[in-house]
Amino acid sequence: MAASDDLKRQIRERGDLPRHVAIIMDGNGRWARRRMLPRIMGHREGRKAVRRVVEAGAELGLEVLTLFTFSIENWQRPRDEVQSLMQYLEEVLESEFLDLEKNNIRLAAMGRLDILPAGTLSVLRETERRLAARTGMVLNLALSYSGRAEIVDACRAVARAAAAGTLDPADLDEEAFSRHLYLPELGNVDLLIRTSGEQRISNFCLWQLAYAEIHLTDTLWPDFGKDDFYRAILDYQSRERRFGRVT
Repeated sequence: MAASDDLKRQIRERGDLPRHVAIIMDGNGRWARRRMLPRIMGHREGRKAVRRVVEAGAELGLEVLTLFTFSIENWQRPRDEVQSLMQYLEEVLESEFLDLEKNNIRLAAMGRLDILPAGTLSVLRETERRLAARTGMVLNLALSYSGRAEIVDACRAVARAAAAGTLDPADLDEEAFSRHLYLPELGNVDLLIRTSGEQRISNFCLWQLAYAEIHLTDTLWPDFGKDDFYRAILDYQSRERRFGRVT
């Protein structure tokens, strides 16, 4: 039996799948630098890892897979790199559509999307529209995203609702506040995976990660394979999630 098949068998036997998995895909630049290649080549190689993980998540029957694709802070990178990343994102969305459709995957995106170049946003919205009827796993791209910005934007939405008289501040609790996040229907993150050996959450899903299990790996994102993903799921399944309670 191949390693991947054995790992999938173990996952299915344990049965306690995370509902929502999020990944900080880190290490593309270092992967390229170690090979004396331009940084964009690391991003292009990372696309193969995205495909592997999306396929693995769909095969396991995950409900939501969120990928930290581009942060608000990433806009500070060199202009040529940012332009290349946006063009590359458009290429990926257009070329991966058929595979997403075949795997019954719906596409979503969250962040300050209005900052995206008009062409990129148009391709994103069109791909979302074409996959809107899919009923399987939701592939959620965090684009032009920051966890603090999301909370600030939610606060602004709450303030507008209070000013309009549609929300009584006395009724505001965590559940009511969460309904003002970018995509509240996706729910909290159960498992966060971060590659490349870094040990921080980098302003990602700050609200949704409150009780997430965290799996860290030294593997650079372009080298991250299905077996790495399965091991992260098994690691999650070995944890006891108490949410502050005593068992």
